[in-house]
Amino acid sequence: MQSIQEITKANPSVVGSIEIPETRVVIELDNIHKTYTMGDVQVHALRGASLRIREGEFVAIMGASGSGKSTTMNIIGCLDRPTKGTYILDGQDVSEMSKDERADIRSRKIGFVFQGFNLLSRTSALENVELPMLYAGVSGAQRHERAMKSLAAVGLAGREQNHPNQLSGGQQQRVAVARALVNDPALILADEPTGNLDSRTSVEVMEIFQRLNRERGITLVLVTHEPDIAQYAQRVVVFKDGKIRKDYQVEDQRNAAEELRNLPAIEEDEDEE
Repeated sequence: MQSIQEITKANPSVVGSIEIPETRVVIELDNIHKTYTMGDVQVHALRGASLRIREGEFVAIMGASGSGKSTTMNIIGCLDRPTKGTYILDGQDVSEMSKDERADIRSRKIGFVFQGFNLLSRTSALENVELPMLYAGVSGAQRHERAMKSLAAVGLAGREQNHPNQLSGGQQQRVAVARALVNDPALILADEPTGNLDSRTSVEVMEIFQRLNRERGITLVLVTHEPDIAQYAQRVVVFKDGKIRKDYQVEDQRNAAEELRNLPAIEEDEDEE
């Protein structure tokens, strides 16, 4: 039987019309609670959330401000840990890990893409992408080779030596995606990745995510407040008041590659002197 990646690679127009096969669970949140103490007040950010995401899924997390979606993202990304409950990431229980242990897990298993790009302004695109490998102890030659391949994968071959101020917003976000890919993570977390981008550039970034998910089978979790952006995912999870209120498969998934073919081309921003 063909995998979902094989089927969709053979026919890119088939994006949201088939079900995700029963692959292994990469993310398993079980009865997660998170309580913050602010002076004499306790804030219950999560109230017993349980969620399973399988390898190769593309999941959008939605919810209003204060719904618990950002807290969930922080826990999934090992930036925080639950007050109560269990979190298994790629077969490892990370619920009770120390700060240093969670940092090690982040560097090896998770790639992050943020709304604000988080690029170092005085370093090239290549050096920005190499940065996670420095922390992982990868040799210089390997860093260079892997960073070059990662930038090529997001359409930035030839832009390796450009600094962020010489790149458009969409190109900067592509550098951020390349950086997230470079350590071959089990999971990519994208936090409002289109929030600072115009409509066409947003579609370009979503095309990259869909292609990486389709061709490489990368598990993607996207936090967004935009319903139209969530429609590029295969599945949507909606939080409200610290609990999951909806969890459903997207019936008519948007196809970013097809949309781009029907949009007028625009010229890239010129490099600044």
